Order: sequence, then structure tokens, then C-alpha cells
Amino acid sequence: MDIHESLLDAVGRTPLVRLNRVTAGLAAQVWVKLEFLNPGGSVKDRAALAMVREAERLGDLAPGGTIVEGSSGNTGVGLAMVAAQLGYRAVVVVPNTIAREKIALLRAYGAQVVPTEAKVPRESPEHVNNLAARIADETPGGWYANQYDNPANPRIHELTTGPEIWEQTGGRVTHLVAGVGTGGTISGTGRHLKQHGVTVVGVDPASSTYSGGDGSPYFVESVGHYRHPATVDDVWPEAYDQSVLDRFVRIGDRESLTVTRRLAREEGLLVGGSAGTAVAGALRVAAELGPEHLVVAVLPDSGRNYLSKYFDDAWMTQLGFLDAPAGPFVRDVITARGLTVAHADHTVAAVAQLDADLVAVVTPRPSREPTRSAPEVVGAVRPADLRALLAGDPGRGGDPVVGHATGTPTAVGAGENAAEAGARVDGPALVLVDGRAVALEHLPDPIG
Repeated sequence: MDIHESLLDAVGRTPLVRLNRVTAGLAAQVWVKLEFLNPGGSVKDRAALAMVREAERLGDLAPGGTIVEGSSGNTGVGLAMVAAQLGYRAVVVVPNTIAREKIALLRAYGAQVVPTEAKVPRESPEHVNNLAARIADETPGGWYANQYDNPANPRIHELTTGPEIWEQTGGRVTHLVAGVGTGGTISGTGRHLKQHGVTVVGVDPASSTYSGGDGSPYFVESVGHYRHPATVDDVWPEAYDQSVLDRFVRIGDRESLTVTRRLAREEGLLVGGSAGTAVAGALRVAAELGPEHLVVAVLPDSGRNYLSKYFDDAWMTQLGFLDAPAGPFVRDVITARGLTVAHADHTVAAVAQLDADLVAVVTPRPSREPTRSAPEVVGAVRPADLRALLAGDPGRGGDPVVGHATGTPTAVGAGENAAEAGARVDGPALVLVDGRAVALEHLPDPIG
């Protein structure tokens, strides 16, 4: 058994495990790299330690200094762990959508947590990265880790993660499958393995812009690239080397989360949603291959970070990913078929002409999809009410409709028990399937 002089010496050298049950019927083998067994609980421990060591070497981080980072959780946790071990202070700016378990972890390590609005344009001063950079500038001894553009991020994976996989598989690995967040893991690991002829496959949430999605919100954390519709210059991380990838596989939230839960119940692997995304992609890749191939997927973090989300049946049901144990379900009692939408900047006069009882007011994003991601619905309005407004005050026709909308409608899952959903709704219900709005309607009362 290894004995280390420091916890930091335990970063890396994580095991590979062969999947056995979720791969039933596949000729190719699928093995998974258990990065959640790093001491801080995720693959980001590697980058966190490497970035700090490089900053120390360059003199950018002095003894007693403060490490500042913007993070969806895992890199922040890794940096907080390193800071605790080396005697630094840590400040982590986080989007207000991350799982509460991650915030608790950051505080457990002694980090100061600064929440900020997740859905803001890249240019906003309150954007996670901009706020973190500003805090670092204003803090004496502050150092901004900047995982997205820090070359130490992909370099450590080229030096460690890639060689580990090659050695552990005895050179048999033929395909690497990993998600793209900052891009550091897949770029560095893939760069090493491509020297040995390994095919590198990126897995991406279906709406992520990395693989050509529209940039709308999705529910799997720590992977992909969201783009706010008001963002002017959509800058991608410098840590992400697109040339390393041979292709992408796009995975929807339902498939990601279904596989995440299957891994716990069929393989005993309690992992996060981005790991479910990676395995879902690996299963698709393996289905195309013969027995001579070996697919390795990187599992970034633990499911312990998401017990209040992906492993909570109520959360999953209310977002339309699961059905309640018993009906009648919401989908059984609604009459609306389809969603009528208006962009928040559309005029009252234009929306008043729509032939619908209720209209969902959404953030202005061009889309051909018949549904909208739930976080993009910002209000509801009745065209009949707008017509009445214009009859009394025709001059309001040019107003943006968002100024006349109600607040964000209560979201209910299409598979929720209708009576239970109705009991918590006051006003129109936004009906969700797989986290996307499919209808906006008042639920019948009484329900049953």
C-alpha cells in the first residue's frame, strides 16, 4: 500500500474499471477511468495542483496569497483542497445553478464562496470568469487560476492522464471518450494518446455550442458550452484544442441522466451527470466496433455531488425526466398540444395577434425547436389581455411584451402526479419533458 508525505501526492494514478452490465450485447469492451477517486473527488484535482505549482514556480502566487477561480464546482474544490494543504486562502466564484453539495464542499475546505448569476452574457461584469478575475485583481496577493486559458490545465493531462491510460490498458486502448468543459482533459489526454493511433471522441450535451448546438441551457453540470443569447463574442477556452478531437457524439439530458442512474444501480458506480454523458457516448461508440476494440471513458466526478439532483426522484420528475409512481399524470389532464412562444423583446402589438390562450415569453434566441429549455422561459402572457390593453391605450403597442408578462410560470413535469402538481401551482403551469417546456396551461381544478 502506498504511503504519501502529503495528500497532494495522491493526486492522479486513478484506476480503470471494466463495465460489465450496461455494456450487455456489445462486442467492444468499455473501461472507465475513475477520476472521482482523486482526493478532492474529481478529475480537476490534477489541473488544480498543476496550475498552483506552475504559478508558484513563476512567482505569480506567493506564500500567504489568495487563489481565486470561477468554477462550476470541481476545479474550485480541487483548488480549495490544494490551498488548505499549502496554506493559501481560496475564493471561488460559482454560478447560482450548481448543486448545493458542491457549495457545501467548498466551504468545508475553508473556501470563500461567491455566488453569481449563471445566465448572463459573456461580457457581463457578473459573469463567473469576469467576477473572479476582478476579485483577484482587487485582492492583495490574489492570483486568478483561470482554468479555461491556463496551459497547465491540458499539459498535466498530457503528462499524466494519457500515459496512465496507455499503460493501464497495455497499449490496447483504441478509443478515448470524454466530455469537453474547459477542454483541458480531452485535449491533453487525447494529444498523448493520438501519438499511439487512438481515436479521440468528444461527448457533448445536445444544445452545447461545442458540437453545433444552439447554446441553450441544459441540466448536466460541468460539461459543454452554454451561450447566453446576448453574448457578443463567444470566446472558447484556450485550454481546448479542437484539433485533437476526431469527432463528437451529442447526448441529450435524458440519456445522460438515465445512464448516470444506471451506472449506480447496475455497476455500483456513483458518478455525476457528466460521467453519465461520457459513458452514454462510449456506449454509442462501442456499438459501432468489434471485439478487437477497447473504449476508455473518463468519469470526471462523483454522484455524491448531485444527490439533490440526478439521484433525487422528485427533482427528476418535476423536470420531466421521470414519471411519478402513480397517475393520472399531468400529460393526461392537459389539453394544450405544443408551445406558443414570443421573444421578450417582441412588441405587445405583435404578440396580441397570436392565436393562443397563453404565450410563453422567452429569452431571445433563434431556434427552430418546438420546445424551449425551461430556464429560458421568463414569463407568461395572454394575447386577449394585450388586446384589451391596446383597446384602451393603443400607444402601448410598441412596448416590449416582457414588461406585460407575469412572472416565471411554475414548472411541472409531464410525468408528475397531476393532483400533486396542481397543489403547488398558482397560475399557469409550464409543462416539461426532459427539462424543456412543451406546453403552458392552467391545470384543471379539481384534478383527478
